[in-house]
Amino acid sequence: CSSSASEYSATGSMQTERSLRLTDNIVSEERPRSKPRFKKKKKSRAACVIRRILLVLLTVILAVLAALLGVVYVMEKGPSETARNLFVISCRETSAIKWVPNIFLSNEQVELIAAQNAIQETDDITDPGLVQIPAPADIKEAAGSDPDIDPDGDGIDIIDVSGSTFKGKMMVVYDPSRVFVGISGKFGLEEQGKTLPEIYDSYDNIVGAINGGGFDDRPGHMTGGEPWGIVMSQGEVLWGTPMYYTWDTIGITCDNKLVVGRMTVQEAVDMGVRDAVKFGPILIVNGEPVEALGDGSGLNPRTAIGQRADGAMLLLTIDGRQSNSIGASLADVRDVMLDFGAVNAANLDGGSSTSMIYNGEMINQNASLIGLRKMCTAILVKGGEQQ
Repeated sequence: CSSSASEYSATGSMQTERSLRLTDNIVSEERPRSKPRFKKKKKSRAACVIRRILLVLLTVILAVLAALLGVVYVMEKGPSETARNLFVISCRETSAIKWVPNIFLSNEQVELIAAQNAIQETDDITDPGLVQIPAPADIKEAAGSDPDIDPDGDGIDIIDVSGSTFKGKMMVVYDPSRVFVGISGKFGLEEQGKTLPEIYDSYDNIVGAINGGGFDDRPGHMTGGEPWGIVMSQGEVLWGTPMYYTWDTIGITCDNKLVVGRMTVQEAVDMGVRDAVKFGPILIVNGEPVEALGDGSGLNPRTAIGQRADGAMLLLTIDGRQSNSIGASLADVRDVMLDFGAVNAANLDGGSSTSMIYNGEMINQNASLIGLRKMCTAILVKGGEQQ
């Protein structure tokens, strides 16, 4: 029995040892398999973190949108009719957010607010006889005789302007023969316009520039290559035919007088217009300011052109959509032109197009968040000796 017991014990020990070895082998074979499980767990944690970040971002975006909608609702439905009107017409005048007023107001309500806060249209056309331009020698003497009037002696003066809601720049060009319409190149919906600095650089001997007339801005194109209405440059009709179409015309005649009003291309040619663009509204005609209804439009960046009785051209830009300059209404622009003695004046394209260059430098604060706009036309000022 003792022999059998010892044999059994030895056999059991061998089996136990063999079992342990087998277990070790199994464990050693399974250990590498545990690594992928760890990686999957690590990847799972990373995915979870990313999901949480995205959820937080989505929550923030939704909160911001909700806050913005709340602001829009208060502006459109709140107790202040004045604030509502300014908000509605300011948005309506933009190209990017003109749809915002229709979130809580019907299209009929928006149109009514716009009609009640606008510059009235006029059928009057400039009488060029109201402007008397001195001889070139007299212009040069007048412009350069007083350092307070023309500190640089170049026949151009840059003056800061301001109001309760805006800041801007007025460029006074004493010799109107130096002012003309510059173009971006070929016109058409598929053509590319140019920024104001690019138009400025494409001409020789230019010292000043502001943006010019309107252009097609349909979503999906945004090329700035197709003008609205009439374009004339240095005596040549470049856009706006057939000749019997009527446009809101802002032109300069061959005897260097600014003319504004609704006219056909043929009428402009018959008046001796050498340079012209389309925009508006007309602000002052034949010395009389055009009536403003309500607030006279929203508050936005503005560009305008005018002329004094002594022939000096007035080129105005007003900054907007900024903390230190919200913008000006069209009534504000009209009043600035009156303060500078304009007998004829008209609004040019504004908003994110509003730009002014003097001696190669942009001297206003452009409102665009995505870079300077491409455009078809600009109002340019020749350098060198006055003509």
